[in-house]
Amino acid sequence: MKRRTLLLAGLGAIVAGAMPAAAQDGLAAIKAAGKIRVALEFGRPPWGYKDDALKPTGSDYETASLLARDLGVMLEIVEVTGPNRVPFLVSNRADVVISTFSITPERQKVIDFSVPYASAVQFVAAPRNLALARQDDLSGKRVGVTRGTTGDTVLSKLPVPGIEIVRFDDESTNMTAFASGQVDIVVQEPAVITRVAQQNPTKEIEKKFVIAEFDVGIGLRKRDDTLRAYLDDWVRTNLKNGELNRIYEKFQGAPLSQKILVAGD
Repeated sequence: MKRRTLLLAGLGAIVAGAMPAAAQDGLAAIKAAGKIRVALEFGRPPWGYKDDALKPTGSDYETASLLARDLGVMLEIVEVTGPNRVPFLVSNRADVVISTFSITPERQKVIDFSVPYASAVQFVAAPRNLALARQDDLSGKRVGVTRGTTGDTVLSKLPVPGIEIVRFDDESTNMTAFASGQVDIVVQEPAVITRVAQQNPTKEIEKKFVIAEFDVGIGLRKRDDTLRAYLDDWVRTNLKNGELNRIYEKFQGAPLSQKILVAGD
């Protein structure tokens, strides 16, 4: 009898493990808690960083602040790096991720996304005297990139022989290594490249070519349909009223692309 009970218990555990996760209601949980926990990187200017007074700022930070305000709850920032954005989300250490989180098929197997609230472009950048016009020119070169980002994924899939990808844990370390000459080539967003070029004029840093362009969404856990519906509606509303474009242009130096803006129509 005891053996039969144990067998049935084991089978029940297997069946339970095979079943999809129960539906969630993250929106109700956020409102009940009176706060929203947003995972955000502060090593990715102009998306997320800390100013000279060490206060959080950036387009993603202001986007998170706007979301909390519209929800009528407090904003609690959960600091993350690129590689641990998904783990922090699925382990319920954050309610959502607003952190230059590109919408990719690989990530969509594990988590869900809102409709895009922005888009990001990544360039290959290097000193002026280094001739780079296309992907094939990266053959035999050392290229710095932030670990776990879309730039990392794109570089890893390039059919370019001899490329050496040097991965760093955050954007600041990546760009410091680039500015100090640890790597001669870097994959990064245009606003960051411009800032580092201005800070290091003797290096004559310039953007060479676009290597990736991707949509950015708010990440949330699977099967949280109520929260996803709210976030989709919130993004569309704030695209239509211009708030998300205002935030983006303030920090990125350019308006949102038309592809993103039409989502608010």
